[in-house]
Amino acid sequence: MLINAKWIRRLMSNNYFAFKQFTIYHDQCAMKVGTDGVLLGSWTALENTSRILDVGTGSGLIAVMLAQRSTAIIDGVEIDKDACAQSRENVAGCPWPQRINLFHDSFRHFSDVIPFRYNVIVSNPPYFQNSLKPPVKSKAMAKHDTGLNYTILLSGSSRLLATEGRLSVIIPAVDYKQFTGLADFYRLCPSRLTWIRPSPEKECSRCLIELTERKGIACNETELIIRKADLTTYTAEYIELTRDFYLAF
Repeated sequence: MLINAKWIRRLMSNNYFAFKQFTIYHDQCAMKVGTDGVLLGSWTALENTSRILDVGTGSGLIAVMLAQRSTAIIDGVEIDKDACAQSRENVAGCPWPQRINLFHDSFRHFSDVIPFRYNVIVSNPPYFQNSLKPPVKSKAMAKHDTGLNYTILLSGSSRLLATEGRLSVIIPAVDYKQFTGLADFYRLCPSRLTWIRPSPEKECSRCLIELTERKGIACNETELIIRKADLTTYTAEYIELTRDFYLAF
C-alpha cells in the first residue's frame, strides 16, 4: 500500500486531526498533533498495566491513544490552561472518557502530591532546551524547559513509578547520552530503545526510550525508518506500528 506522507502532514496542519476511533482538536494547544506523539502512543509497551500517567499531555493525544490500546486508568497532567481545557474536550468526545482523568498542574507539584503509583509513565517532553525561546509564552512552555525539563521529568517519574514500572519517552537523538546519563542518577536505565530515522538517507532524529529501575537488564535496541527514499510513502514498519490509528492505513 502506498501512503502519501504529504497528505497526512496537510491533515496535521488543520485545527483537528481525525484518527480511526477518535478526533483530536489542537487549535488551543501550542504543540500540535505530530509524528512524535503518534510514535510514542503506538510504541509504548502496556503489558501488565492498570494505571498510566501522561506527563505534559497537551491535546490529550497520547492519553487517548493509550486508552484505545488498554483497559488502564489514565491520568494526564498539563501546565498550560488552554491546552488542558482542550484536552478535556477531546477526552469527553472520545470512546473512553470514563478512564481518563486530566489535571491542570505542573508536574513538579503533581509528583509531590499525587497519591498514586503508575505502571507506565509516558512523556513527549520539551526538547529545545538550549535554543532561543520563542516569544509566545505558551509555545515557549511547551517546547522548552520552562515548566518541564529532563530533571523534573526523571525525578518526578522515579517517585511515581510502581514496582517494575516503566517510563517511556521520545526525545531528540542528540539528547540520548544526556538523558540516559541523568536517568542513571535517578536509578533508571534503558530497557528498550528505538532509533527513529526520517528516511533511509537521513541521520536518526529521535529516539524512543523505555526506562525501568531494574539494573543489569539488556536493552532491546532497534531502528525504525518512517518514510521511504522517495519521502512521500511510509515504510511497512511505520504503517504496521501505527495502523490502528491513522485513517489512511
